[in-house]
Amino acid sequence: MQPLLSKITKPFIIYVLIILAISVPVYYLVVDAIWKHELDEHNEIVAEKTASHLNSLNLEDHKLLETIRFWNEMQPSTTIQSLKKKDNYQDSVFIIERPHKFLDFEKIDRFRALSTIIYLNEKPFRFRIETNIEESQETIFFISATSVMLFLLIVAGLLILNRKLSKSVWKPFNQTLDKLKTFSLNQQTKIEFNETDIKEFDELNSSLSKLIEQNISVYKTQKEFTENASHELQTPLAILKNKLDILLQNEDLTEKQYEITEEMNRALSRSSRINKNLLLLAKIDNSQFDSSETFLFTGLLHQSLELLQEHFEHKNISVKKNIMSDVQVNGNSGLTEVLINNLILNAIRHTLTKGFISIRLTDCVFEITNSGTESLDAELLFKRFSKLSQGSKGSGLGLAIISEICKFQNWSISYQFEKQHHIFSVRF
Repeated sequence: MQPLLSKITKPFIIYVLIILAISVPVYYLVVDAIWKHELDEHNEIVAEKTASHLNSLNLEDHKLLETIRFWNEMQPSTTIQSLKKKDNYQDSVFIIERPHKFLDFEKIDRFRALSTIIYLNEKPFRFRIETNIEESQETIFFISATSVMLFLLIVAGLLILNRKLSKSVWKPFNQTLDKLKTFSLNQQTKIEFNETDIKEFDELNSSLSKLIEQNISVYKTQKEFTENASHELQTPLAILKNKLDILLQNEDLTEKQYEITEEMNRALSRSSRINKNLLLLAKIDNSQFDSSETFLFTGLLHQSLELLQEHFEHKNISVKKNIMSDVQVNGNSGLTEVLINNLILNAIRHTLTKGFISIRLTDCVFEITNSGTESLDAELLFKRFSKLSQGSKGSGLGLAIISEICKFQNWSISYQFEKQHHIFSVRF
């Protein structure tokens, strides 16, 4: 995952590099064309000046020929020759390369040449001039190199400037993000965002403030509902159960009435358990528990095993314990106690009489293994109101509560079936 600045900067750099790669040869060709045009103009001017200067001398024909011969010897870059029979009187511009005649360190020279017709004493002559363009190549090279350097300096400057500006521009956003990270719905504390001079960030802070206020309001409503439901529902259920207990003690009940009353009592007890479990799930979903507590997991486990000892003895289940001492974890001790009890009770409920249960605790895992006959459906295992077996008398919420407790405390739970054994593992 990349920061926003990197996502913006990367395409920008690629675009600039593409433009730079295209611009250097284009710039070279443009400068080269301009330079050649200037050289051609220079050569034409030299040809015109030469013809004008020689004509101004008013030399006789034989003197003119001697002067031309002397000119050709003294001006190696220009030549004046009489026309050949096959001369077409056309001007031509071209580039020639040849070894340098005077400089040892220069092996090959390049020349921009002009071959044109000039008139001396009203007679046509072929005039040829060659201008060294080696210096133009060097000039173009240095101009291109300078352009590349300037482009690189511009890109580097823009990147540095963009990074510094981004830090100041995105500072309000980072402040908002930091405040959101520390926000806790349990504390119900309204966040006061700093005022900014950026319209988009101002609108973001305003929208977040409204959203947080709505969430706090909904959270308060849900919390009040769960608290009220806990008191309002448990009270009539407790009264009904108490009345049924009294009714069951009545000796005047017929056998049929007793069976009906007993069924009502079992259904009422199950309803009470379901109500308590649903309220517990609602509180976990609403984050109404503190998960920053550090406590001794070993002590809670020994306490639960002691309380559930009668259940082991009732089904004649053998228990193997491999419990590390002084295992401390971070979370909520109350929820962890519910997790331990539910896992052990689930193992007892689904272990046949004279079966086997193994309990293992290390500093990173709590594992319960019990004997079984067939694998459980892993997809439905931790869903609410899913039955692990047809004969189960549970509410169908035990493993769902365990899963939610693990999520709330940033733990993980897994299930495996190996060698006719069910294995539930909780990793801290």
